[in-house]
Amino acid sequence: NMNGPKHKLCTKLSSTYLRKWWITIAIGTILIIGGVLVACQFTSLINAVIDRTIALREGTKTFGWWAKPPVEPRISLYVYNVTNADDFLSNGSKAIVDEVGPYVYSEVWEKVNIVQNDNGTLSYNLRKIYKFREDLSAGPEDDVVIVPNIPMLSATSQSKHAARFLRLAMASIMDILKIKPFVQVSVGQLLWGYEDPLLKLAKDVVPKEQKLPYEEFGLLYGKNGTSSDRVTVFTGVDDIKHYGIIDRFNGRTHLPHWTTDECNRLDGTDGSIFPPHIEKTRILEVYDKDLCRLLPLVFEKEVMTANEVPAYRFTPPEWVFADVETRPENMCYCPAGKPSCSPNGLFNVSLCQYDSPIMLSFPHFYLADDSLRTQVEGISPPVKENHQFFFDVQPKMGTTLRVSARIQINLAVSQVFDIKQVANFPDIIFPILWFEEGIGGLPDEVTNLMRFAETIPPKIRVCLIVVLFALGVALLVLSTFCLIRNSHRQSTLHLEGSNYLATAQVDMNKKQNKDNAPGNQ
Repeated sequence: NMNGPKHKLCTKLSSTYLRKWWITIAIGTILIIGGVLVACQFTSLINAVIDRTIALREGTKTFGWWAKPPVEPRISLYVYNVTNADDFLSNGSKAIVDEVGPYVYSEVWEKVNIVQNDNGTLSYNLRKIYKFREDLSAGPEDDVVIVPNIPMLSATSQSKHAARFLRLAMASIMDILKIKPFVQVSVGQLLWGYEDPLLKLAKDVVPKEQKLPYEEFGLLYGKNGTSSDRVTVFTGVDDIKHYGIIDRFNGRTHLPHWTTDECNRLDGTDGSIFPPHIEKTRILEVYDKDLCRLLPLVFEKEVMTANEVPAYRFTPPEWVFADVETRPENMCYCPAGKPSCSPNGLFNVSLCQYDSPIMLSFPHFYLADDSLRTQVEGISPPVKENHQFFFDVQPKMGTTLRVSARIQINLAVSQVFDIKQVANFPDIIFPILWFEEGIGGLPDEVTNLMRFAETIPPKIRVCLIVVLFALGVALLVLSTFCLIRNSHRQSTLHLEGSNYLATAQVDMNKKQNKDNAPGNQ
């Protein structure tokens, strides 16, 4: 009977001991499962946090950065100054140009009149303020240059297919107003506007509904201030895949200019932000009113930007301004059929420029036929590092870290024999100027956050996986070892106990036999 309570106590201790190790096994298993979940789901969790952080919610830091970017964009302009205008017109010599610049302006960007809409979008107007930076420029704004007379040459080129008497009348008017094919203006006037006699006349003569919106001519005329264009973009709160994408531009969902809906799309971004989690295979799209279309950007290479934030460089593909022979898809940008198509490397934006025959290209005719560059003398061959258009984008957050938007403005002049002032001006794509607009980098506050988002979560993920797996495996090994050891000890104790009882029984029997012997009776 003495063995009963002892045996129960041993069993109790043994079961508590076992339970403890079974719990340890369960904890170890849970830790390993946790490690597997972290390995599979941690990145998705971080992405969800990023998506929530960057979505445009009023009052957040991201919203503040978007509305008033903490950067100082700059635009640097290089003008093609014509050095032999008289010789070119009278003797048919090749035009000689001298590239002067840069003339640098710092910019302040701000989105104003911001209104939240019910469909997960925001509407705003963009304010751009330009300030001349003589300290960064090649000379003052009042440097004088000689350039083609864009209003005049636009009018004469447009009149090529009009009635002959109109062209002759135009020649007489130009005689009276002393209008010449080249003008001598300051850089400031060329950019911000000078009074043009032809525009002034047009304002008085042209019917009200066809009137041009200004009587001065300047390549950046009316751009210093708040734009009247109303832009509506998706906030990304409802769907991060649409983050920053333009929903409407002045109420329109498509442009009115081109021949297909695909080419009239304007559902790109303004270039400052893109939907996050960018893969190298994605084509980014930027809409700018002056480009008159969506500009596609394709991945070129990985780059390292300031503060060691890695980025993907996206640049327009070589086919973006290709002729229709090279890329038939570009046929939609020929509104009047094949004769209206641009030569290789040029893009006709006349429909966005009051029918002025303005052609855009990349600087120095980069990615265009070299014959365009050699139509005039004085333009050096293009160099990718100096003339390429690119965006450096942080792929996780979709934020533009560095951008250099480089574009050249050219005038497509048509020879018109009936107008004596331009009778000797040949059919030519005449370069006017080129510019690069962009930002060199973001402030430390922003890049530090991006570097954190880029580098810290992967390290945390690896640490968590290692710690959870190591702890889980350690606990499993330890508990399994202890259980095996315990079961071995239990069987040994059982055997020892059995032997002890057997020996005790033998002794007892011996004693009883002794007591029952006849001699003791």
